[in-house]
Amino acid sequence: MRGALVPAALRYVDQVARSGSIQSAAREMNIAASAINRQILLLERDLGVTLFERVTGGMRLTPAGDALVALTRRWRSDERRAKAELKQLQGVNQGHVRLVAMDSHVNGFLPRFVSELNERHPRISLEIQIAGTDEAQAALLSGAADLIAAFNLNPHREIHVLWRRELPFGCVVAPNHPLARRKTTSMQEVAGYPFVLQNKALAIRRYLEARHGWLLSEKTIETNSLQLVKRLAGSGNYVAFTSELDAAPELVSGALVFVPVRDKGADPQTVSVAIDARKPFAKIARIVADGLAAGMDADLQDARRRIS
Repeated sequence: MRGALVPAALRYVDQVARSGSIQSAAREMNIAASAINRQILLLERDLGVTLFERVTGGMRLTPAGDALVALTRRWRSDERRAKAELKQLQGVNQGHVRLVAMDSHVNGFLPRFVSELNERHPRISLEIQIAGTDEAQAALLSGAADLIAAFNLNPHREIHVLWRRELPFGCVVAPNHPLARRKTTSMQEVAGYPFVLQNKALAIRRYLEARHGWLLSEKTIETNSLQLVKRLAGSGNYVAFTSELDAAPELVSGALVFVPVRDKGADPQTVSVAIDARKPFAKIARIVADGLAAGMDADLQDARRRIS
């Protein structure tokens, strides 16, 4: 790779770890498999360790290889940031930002944000992964992400929150559902209707189990798909616990109605944009972060106008 600061041998090790075999890595990098194999063998000799176990059908990292790959990925992240900062010194907003966002953002503000970013800053490229909050936080701390937009982030001394909004705890129902006519509802009232739950990987589900375990009954459906949750709520047959931002497009269109839960201790949910506090904050990451925050603020305002 022309102009690369990270040595080729380390880039080859990283790609083999990602691809699972030398042959697959060679195809991905458009490099001869023999060249990759030779570089890995030389690196193993120089370091005095075995980086891969040669197994049937591929390559598996040893503990030493795993440690080297983690270090290599941090160096590659630092390399991208250094190149971006050098470009910025020349007055050019150019570089690559790795973002982890949530599933609900996909049919909300995210496509619009990507289009606007490309129009205003065509030299900034994005790599977007969709994951849950736990995975997003882990990606940020491991160096696999530069920026995350996540719900219900736990406080962490190595995570710096750039922007945060509270989201009232509540549920969504179809306009013809009996609860849709109420200004607020209670968990006791919700218990009178069938409802659909997101899976246990999400903080809102863990909150329900910890605080309102009695509510979980045979009248529930559980799924890992937010889109299915909203479709079932939109059918008029189910109540779904989620946030205004999760359901912003449907609230704006009138397909769903948001009803806050008034119970004491019904803690608000949160949505945040955050970075790794241990690393310098590059200008291009700030541009992306500001765009994310503006996009979510706009969606919330639109949804709340409809609610009011």
